[in-house]
Amino acid sequence: MTITIAANAVPKPPAAIIEGFRGAPTPVISDNLGRLPGAVGLKPYHRGAKLVGTAFTVRTRPGDNLAIHRALELVGPGDVIVVDGGGDETRALVGEIMKNIAQWRKAEGYVIDGAIRDVAAFAADDFPCYARAVIHRGPYKNGPGEINVPVSIGGSVISPGDIVVGDEDGVVSFAAAGAAALLDAVRAQVAREEETLKAIREGRYQGSYGKS
Repeated sequence: MTITIAANAVPKPPAAIIEGFRGAPTPVISDNLGRLPGAVGLKPYHRGAKLVGTAFTVRTRPGDNLAIHRALELVGPGDVIVVDGGGDETRALVGEIMKNIAQWRKAEGYVIDGAIRDVAAFAADDFPCYARAVIHRGPYKNGPGEINVPVSIGGSVISPGDIVVGDEDGVVSFAAAGAAALLDAVRAQVAREEETLKAIREGRYQGSYGKS
């Protein structure tokens, strides 16, 4: 069945903006996005590296990964492969081989609203992978699917080219257009929180955190 490709590549913001978010905790990013965006129900399956990049999106029929295979022919450095699998947990969409293909293509990682398998291979690697579940059952490869269209991931809408950040606390995404201002706000909050922690350690904390 047909795989529709809206675009072969996604626009990327300046590298300095992307790298700036590498040190940004997802909870602080979320705080500065009104605590609204962010995928719910996904968890990390890799060893622990930070995920930062731009969304290369895939929408596929639940339990079918033909569109992901087609996307792997197109992704490149800086791309996060974001897969809307409808939240289906009955068949794995990605396993060890597709992990290695994505790494070979120099993609940044996977965010999958669906299941994976070969979980030990992910757990032994720093290549980021966030997914909803693990199951041994493999996928169909029949289609249909769409590439680089807006997708829904754990209740969060992610568009091609959005910046995606993932860490131990989860995954957040946001449009690149406001990323510079967001990064400034995130850095300011991190500095405030570091000062609060210092005040606690030094015994001079006076409840400021509960007022921020």
